[in-house]
Amino acid sequence: MELHAREVNQDVRELGTLLGEIITEQTSKEAFDIVERIRNAAIAYRRGEADDRAVIHETLDSLSPEQEDVVARAFTTYFELINLAEERQRVREIREGAQEGTLDDSVREAVEELAERDLDAETVERVLDDVLIQPTFTAHPTEARRKTVKAKLRSVSMHLEKLDEVRLTDHEEADVQRELEAEVTSLWQTPQVRDRRPEVTDEALNVQWYMENVLFEVISEVYDALERAVDDEFDEEVDVPKLYEFRSWAGSDRDGNPFVTPEVTEETLDRQQSVALPLYRDRLKTLSGVLSQDASQIDAGERLEKRLENHRERLPGVAAEAEDRYPDEPYRQKLKLMRESVLRVNDVRSGGYESPEELLADIDAIAESLRANGAESIAEAYVDPLTRTVDTFGFALASLDLRDHRAKHTNAIAEAVDEDGIDYDGMSEDERVDFLTEAILQDRPVIDVEDRDGFSDETQRVLRRFEKTADWQREYGVDAIDTYCISWCEEASHVLEVLFLGDQAGIVDLPGYCGLDIVPLLESKYALDGARRIMGTLFENDAYQQALQARGGVQEIMLGYSDSNKENGFLAANWSLFRNQRRLANITDDYDVEMRLFHGRGGSISRGGGPMNDAMLALPNETVSGQIKFTEQGETISEKYANRRIAERNLEQMLNAQVRARHNAMEQPEEDLPEEWVEAISTAAEAAREAYVDLLETDGFVDFFETATPITVIENLNMGSRPASRSEDRSVDDLRAIPWVFSWTQARCIIPGWYGLATGFQAYLDDGGDIEVLQEMYDEWLYFQTILDNATLALARSEMEIAEQYANLADEDLQDRIFADIRGEYEGAVDVVQSITGRETLIKRDWLEENLERRNPYVDPLNLLQVRLLSQSHLTEEERRTLRLTVQGIAAGMKNTG
Repeated sequence: MELHAREVNQDVRELGTLLGEIITEQTSKEAFDIVERIRNAAIAYRRGEADDRAVIHETLDSLSPEQEDVVARAFTTYFELINLAEERQRVREIREGAQEGTLDDSVREAVEELAERDLDAETVERVLDDVLIQPTFTAHPTEARRKTVKAKLRSVSMHLEKLDEVRLTDHEEADVQRELEAEVTSLWQTPQVRDRRPEVTDEALNVQWYMENVLFEVISEVYDALERAVDDEFDEEVDVPKLYEFRSWAGSDRDGNPFVTPEVTEETLDRQQSVALPLYRDRLKTLSGVLSQDASQIDAGERLEKRLENHRERLPGVAAEAEDRYPDEPYRQKLKLMRESVLRVNDVRSGGYESPEELLADIDAIAESLRANGAESIAEAYVDPLTRTVDTFGFALASLDLRDHRAKHTNAIAEAVDEDGIDYDGMSEDERVDFLTEAILQDRPVIDVEDRDGFSDETQRVLRRFEKTADWQREYGVDAIDTYCISWCEEASHVLEVLFLGDQAGIVDLPGYCGLDIVPLLESKYALDGARRIMGTLFENDAYQQALQARGGVQEIMLGYSDSNKENGFLAANWSLFRNQRRLANITDDYDVEMRLFHGRGGSISRGGGPMNDAMLALPNETVSGQIKFTEQGETISEKYANRRIAERNLEQMLNAQVRARHNAMEQPEEDLPEEWVEAISTAAEAAREAYVDLLETDGFVDFFETATPITVIENLNMGSRPASRSEDRSVDDLRAIPWVFSWTQARCIIPGWYGLATGFQAYLDDGGDIEVLQEMYDEWLYFQTILDNATLALARSEMEIAEQYANLADEDLQDRIFADIRGEYEGAVDVVQSITGRETLIKRDWLEENLERRNPYVDPLNLLQVRLLSQSHLTEEERRTLRLTVQGIAAGMKNTG
């Protein structure tokens, strides 16, 4: 059976040809010829048909500012289009693999693996009961494209799908091709670069779009695939619990973003609920069209009858209308009342649902009645998907996490209690813990969060946030906003401060009630090394013990991948995170606390990116409790969730990995790692860290970085609402991890993803180590294999010839001292990786090598144009706009920003 009418090379070829025609039509034949001259010269050099890039340089040097703009737009638009062609190819492969039963990492594969291990239904149910996957969407500014551009690209994608999956007549195909040409023309005429920085509301709307238009639709399909697989493999019934929960930081992450105000958070909560509720009403309306059964033909059952009667009493007017319209149709009567109760959620009128659980109970009663009347197929096709959707999204659509820097809480408390003569600033850590504990446990409040007169603006903002959180939980439900993350948490008092503020605002009422999961974000070396000190103090603390018990005994701990990497380098950061995850698991086990790790991963390799299912399987067994939470950021969100089939595939892969990882952890709670493996990576990681730190501390490094990368352009790109730096201080420490990685990626010198590897592994070998041990580690230890493969990907995306062009912008002394060192480390890393993996090339997968070969000749000209513009001391406004556009184009070509 042929599922598709096209293939990726055809899409790339036809889209490229269409773009060329539009460039000629919209600009001139001369402009098109310039683009073609550059493109052909870049391809010739990459193929070895030209000795150098002289033709490209000479052409770029001869361009007017208007022609530079055309070139930048041409290559940027090309990448936007071929990214869609590659997305379409991925969809083809998913569909064909599903049809042929050859799809790796599917939920069916995971269930089959459990069955092959001779697990009974009860054990499978235990594994699934432990699993909870929480993708958390953040507003971190790594999405370079404008919303308008993304909308046009979605339209192009839909036209490609229609050409590929639908049988069309010649006339119909001609219509689609015409519409495709019109959309690409409009894309060419649309500005690629934002003229303003997006507001927090824009970022929240972006996240909401994926929830509403993709995830809300596909979540039930993932559950359906799992239930079908379970039914096929096990004779006994297996109850499938809730497995996913989506969360968001967009509109609630205050850390470093002064524009996240209580008004913005409240607007986000209100809008998300106003999106979710109509979606449920639409589905209940659809269900009403299906459930037209006559009372004389069925027995609705005691449970449904009782719930229907209770509903009639709550909404007598609506009940009378329903009975008049559907006189002998109990399902439709009930659904009419349910729609009205959904409409009245948070309404001044009575009769609205108080919680999603009430709606779920009504849906479950209908499903039970249908099954009792022999309508299993109706329940499976129409009712069960609604159950899964409500269970996943509730009335909130996505639960919000609050976040702020720990210093804000410390300063606010110090200022607030100073009025009573309490010198919180002057207290030691132990004294602070004692003071906060006593204050939380006593009945009377210490501060009034509503009385903020006379306090600094920052303290007023903190106190008001806690006051408003109490209001939001009352209005939207505790589940809508029930987590508070503390960035740069380094002491137990930093956690107790949030508990204290929650207690003063009425969010916490111990013993028995705590409306917040308080999540320490451990990202500095000091915090990670002091994990037992921090968490042990909390777990032994009377107030925190009560709070933890009220939250079900689950402690969420967030690990920061980004800043850890920026501080220590790739290998050292990854090994530190691995060791500290195991350490945290031991600590929580010692105190009989269940741990949920929150992985603060970015899209790039250096910020914890890479295939999510591989990362989940590579986690230490000790940490795999079944619950896992991780951030989804920037362009990663678009790549993983913009297309429904790809989104479903990603969710399946996550579930496959988590089910397998959880069962492995149940079978082997502690990994028995050979001591020589641990010694090898420990030695290499420490030497790699020293090399990396030495690089950053090299005299003149900041000047080199600011000259040899487009960091100054990126800082002004209007990518996100949050500032790129924490302050005006021009230092690596002050710079946020995202623009740090973004800048090196643009310059094709992705040192955050590999610098120190060569020095590290060579130090191990010089210390008496054996390359065969490293090869054994790669073959037999999934964690080591995963980090090495990720580093390899960063190496493959780096291009030293291009990076040298950027380095030449710096002073000659800095080139000699810094870039020569970077190049040497790169070459050494390539050699050592190939020695360990046994591969002759860096790339492990053929499709990825093909992908890079297709992209590199088109990224190179954008890099060279960017270097040319960066080298000029004075740019016109048009040239500055073109420079920003090259950043967009390289990001699209690399399919990665920060």
